[in-house]
Amino acid sequence: MAAATTSGGGTGTGSKNLVLAAMIFAVGMTFIDQTIVSIAVPEIQRELGLSATGVQWVVNAYLLTLAATFAIGGRIADIVGRRKMVVLGVIVFATASALNGAVPDGDLAEAWFIFFRAIQGVGAALMLPAALAIVVGSFELRERGKALAVFFAITGGLTAIGPIAGGYLSEWTWRAIFWVNVPVAIIALILIMKAKPADTKEPAPFDYRGAALLVFGMGAGVLGFQQASQWGWSDPATLGCVVGGIVLLVAFVAVEARTEHPVIRVSIFKSRAFATENVVLFLSMIAFIPMFFFASMYAQIALGNSVSEAGLYMMTFFAGFAIASQFGGRILDKVGAKPAVVLGCGVGAVGFALWANELTDLSFNSQWPYIVIAGAGIGFMLGPASTDAVNRASQAAYGEVSGITQTVRNYGASLGLAILGAILISQNRSNVEESLARFHIPTARADEIARSLTQSNGGDKQRFTEKAGSNAAKVFESIQLDFAQATKVVFFVMAGALAVATVVALAGLQRGRQEAIVD
Repeated sequence: MAAATTSGGGTGTGSKNLVLAAMIFAVGMTFIDQTIVSIAVPEIQRELGLSATGVQWVVNAYLLTLAATFAIGGRIADIVGRRKMVVLGVIVFATASALNGAVPDGDLAEAWFIFFRAIQGVGAALMLPAALAIVVGSFELRERGKALAVFFAITGGLTAIGPIAGGYLSEWTWRAIFWVNVPVAIIALILIMKAKPADTKEPAPFDYRGAALLVFGMGAGVLGFQQASQWGWSDPATLGCVVGGIVLLVAFVAVEARTEHPVIRVSIFKSRAFATENVVLFLSMIAFIPMFFFASMYAQIALGNSVSEAGLYMMTFFAGFAIASQFGGRILDKVGAKPAVVLGCGVGAVGFALWANELTDLSFNSQWPYIVIAGAGIGFMLGPASTDAVNRASQAAYGEVSGITQTVRNYGASLGLAILGAILISQNRSNVEESLARFHIPTARADEIARSLTQSNGGDKQRFTEKAGSNAAKVFESIQLDFAQATKVVFFVMAGALAVATVVALAGLQRGRQEAIVD
């Protein structure tokens, strides 16, 4: 490997704490964006007339491009300079955010929105790995753990703030959830100019072949699953995308194993602990991030909540998450990751299953204890699994290992949203057609009514009455229940993913401290 070089002011030219603050402001936008958009989805869909799959792409385009380009962003940062990449990432992210807030009405809206959400994901992927590497490089080894704890505590907390902030901003206009990133980006750029973190470089050839296989492999699989509700599960296009995506990712692994300077060093997965924890993170993210999207839709459509009320509904999840995360970290420090990860995945699986079982009661009072349990399970396991995976990096670059775990986490979330979204659309369509047949409403009319209900946030009864006729009240209640039943299926699948993660952690992790990665 070529020797690392530094340009611009080193860490000594600015306060280490100022560097930390600058990096937190820079990447904080990317964490809050994982959840803030989900809360406004029904309102965005109503105003812009987005299709059911289109509105999922608004959320998933960000997650997918972030997952597919995260490791690439880290590699480019090593080559051209980390400070440069943070600055570029902030500018790209903020510009794309502003353009999302300015999306025009009409036929162009859906393509515009999806495209610039994807660009936001690229911006996040450019800045995140570089920012992590800057934080690591700015602190001595004995101070690094505390600095990273502050970094992840604050940025992770912004994920929790997303739903409530999105709810209240959307009461003014949903466009504000994107515009709010612009002043944050300006503050981040000012802090970076003042802190002048080292612009460290590690020049090396770029693996274009591996990067292309990774991007197209992830993209094809997610495209196939997400469009399955429109194309059909057995359609050649669906099967071609899914199978093609798998083939490309297998080819990616084979190519990277023989590449001198790969995008991802796949030999790292020879560590049993590291491989197991990444499988657990992948499975748990199928439930965690997509939950915000589906819970927001459920609260506004099935429960008839306002946007801000839906934000409070989802904040219940973080009541359990915040408390349990403190205990999970202590267990990791004392006895290792396995007890916390196994217990957290198990509790999460039970919590999601109990929550799912109560969704058709259409009552928050019957659900909140199980929402707290679900949040506690995720909070209990997420920190220990992520931290212990990165701790495998005693002989490998911290930024590289962190990049791999972030890629796995975001791909799990993106793939989960695609699969679960397709299930929700298919199941809800079937439920609505069956229930409205009892009111002698033909299938075409049933689909129109269901679409009208969804696009009116589930609460515009006057508009709905005009379409449903004399039985409007009963039909309205029936379709709200239909959506709750479809959401119930989705949440049971989430519980299943966490149950599998429990078994994987139980079988794959060993008690006590795990082995480090061997180069």
